[in-house]
Amino acid sequence: MDIERRTFIAGLGGVAVTAPLLAACSRAADTDKTAATPSAGAAPTAKQMIPEPAKGESASLLSQERIDTGIKGARAWRVRYVSRDVNDVAHEASGLVIAPDAAGRGRPILTWCHGTTGLGDAACPSAQPDPARELVTYFEPRATGQIDFGVPGMQGFIDDGWVVCATDYQGLGTPGMHQYTVNITNARDAVYLAHAARKLDAGAGTTLGCAGWSQGGGAAAAVAELEPEDYGDLKLIGTVPMSPGVGKIALENPASVTAALTNPSIPPDSHLVMVLAGTYAANPSALQLPQAFTPLGVEIIETAWNTQPVHHLNDVIARMFRLKGAVLNPDPPNFGEWKDAIDAGSAAQKKPVAPVLVCIDTFDNGTVVPVSWQRAYVNAVKALGGNAETREYPKDDHFSLPASCVGDARAWLNKLRG
Repeated sequence: MDIERRTFIAGLGGVAVTAPLLAACSRAADTDKTAATPSAGAAPTAKQMIPEPAKGESASLLSQERIDTGIKGARAWRVRYVSRDVNDVAHEASGLVIAPDAAGRGRPILTWCHGTTGLGDAACPSAQPDPARELVTYFEPRATGQIDFGVPGMQGFIDDGWVVCATDYQGLGTPGMHQYTVNITNARDAVYLAHAARKLDAGAGTTLGCAGWSQGGGAAAAVAELEPEDYGDLKLIGTVPMSPGVGKIALENPASVTAALTNPSIPPDSHLVMVLAGTYAANPSALQLPQAFTPLGVEIIETAWNTQPVHHLNDVIARMFRLKGAVLNPDPPNFGEWKDAIDAGSAAQKKPVAPVLVCIDTFDNGTVVPVSWQRAYVNAVKALGGNAETREYPKDDHFSLPASCVGDARAWLNKLRG
C-alpha cells in the first residue's frame, strides 16, 4: 500500500473516532407510506438504501404533529420537511421544533445538530420517548435508553425567547441511508428545518443561530459555509461547533488511527464503517460498497443499516469479524475518489459567513476528537479569513462538554442577536 493510500485510510480512521460513542434504541418501522423502511430480517433493496429524490421545494413542510414536552413554558412539534444533500439531491428529513408557548413573533431560531446515532431509522432522535427535552447522553448514570437525544440548554434557550430546531438528519426516520459525517448534507438539514419552522405557529423570525456536537459539530461548522440560496432570508449570526468532527481536517491531519487499520486481527470500529457507508449514500453514482468492503462487510451493511444503531452495529461487526473474517477491503481500487468525496462533503472549505465559537474538550487531550483536530479546524477557519474564537474546558471529556459549554454558547449567541 503506497503512502498516499495509507494517509487516506488513516484519515478515515480519524473521522471514525471523531463521532461520539452513542447509541439509539430501536423503534417501530415508519408507518408513512412514502418511507422505504425494511422490516427486521427483510432483504434490503437498492431503492431502500438510495431512494428516489423527494418531491417538493426545499423547506416544504410535509407534516406537523404536536407532541408533549417537559420544558417549562414551551410547546413542541414533530415535523417532516424537504431538504437537499451535498450534491443538491432533494430528500425528506424529520425533526423537532420547540418554541415558547406565549404569543410572539420575530423570535430568533437556534438550530441544533446532534451527534452520532447510526445509519437508519433505529437511530432517529425524534422517535424516542419524550424527545423534546434536555440532552441526556448514553454515557451517563442517569441514562435509561440506547441513544443520546435532546438539546443541551434547551430550557435556557426557551426562557430567552428562542425557537429551537433539532433535525434528525436525512435517513434517520425518513427514506434512505443516512449520509453520516457528510457535513454539508447535515448542515443543510439543520438550516432547512429552520425555514420549515417559520411555517408553524411558533413565532420564528429570520435571525438564525446554530450549535452542534461531534458529528453535529462538523455540521454546525458547515452551517456557516453554505450557499446564499440555502440561507434565503435567514441571517446566520453565529455558530458553535462543540468538539467538531470535520472530515477535511481529519484527512489533512492523520491521527488516532483506529486499531483495526493497523492491526488486521481486530474488527473495524462501527464509526469507520458508517463513514464509508455514509459517503457511499451521498455518492451512489460514483462509489459502490464493494469497493471499500469485503462481501461480508457489504452483507452486514445491507442487512443492518436501518435496524441497528451504532453500538449494536459495532457488536455485530466484532462478532462477524471473529467468526467469518475481514469486513473492510484494505486496498480500494478507487481510493482517491473516496477521499475526494469525503473532502467535498466537509466543512473547512471556505470562509464562514458568520462568527464561529469552537468549544474544545481538553481533558486527556480530547477523549474522542483529538484536541489537535479541534484546533486545526480553528486554524483552517482563520486561514480562510473567518472569525473564529475558542473556549477550552479542561475538566470535560467529549460527553460532558455540551452541558458544560452550552451556557457560554447561549450567552455568546444572545450577545450576537442584539
